[in-house]
Amino acid sequence: MSDVKLAVIYYSSTGTNYQLSRWAAEGAEQAGAETKVLKVPELAPEAAINANPEWKAHAEATKDVPTVAPDDLEWADAYIFSVPTRFGNMASQMKQFFDTLGGLWFNGKLANKVVSAMSSASNAHGGQEATILSLYTSIYHWGGIVAAPGYTDPVIFSAGGNPYGTSVTVDQSGKMLEDVRAAAIHQGKRTATVAGWVKKGLHG
Repeated sequence: MSDVKLAVIYYSSTGTNYQLSRWAAEGAEQAGAETKVLKVPELAPEAAINANPEWKAHAEATKDVPTVAPDDLEWADAYIFSVPTRFGNMASQMKQFFDTLGGLWFNGKLANKVVSAMSSASNAHGGQEATILSLYTSIYHWGGIVAAPGYTDPVIFSAGGNPYGTSVTVDQSGKMLEDVRAAAIHQGKRTATVAGWVKKGLHG
């Protein structure tokens, strides 16, 4: 059994990135990791959420999912972030959470963590790759170790072939258009496995 601790941290308004996170956690657990699935704080006003039935339903369905805290990042050896794209960048809820981590960063607590990311958008070229790559820019500042899935398993191709991280297109009814479950599971497994190698190297 691995002794890797892995936090899957997501933002999701209508449930896509929550589902990606659950699959990634499943993969990490298959690799022996202890996992937490955690959401970032919501910034949108309640009126906006209540005006969208899917958003309101998802907020209610996930009200018991723990909200991430800086302590969770210190606890974990590895992180998987899952976030919808907003104009080719991470959603502001995730960015705001990143902006609260200056103290951990300053004290070197984010260095040497193994990190991977996933994303979604409402069309096939809606910014998923740009979002993942822009998120990884922050990770380089932390001194994190990016464990992208690349083409390390055939399931990457059947999911659409994104080497930077699992990404999915979601139609107006909220349905995922590509079958990415196996790719997300693989990404979780791979992230946990790489984190195990790094942890063994760091601590013997």
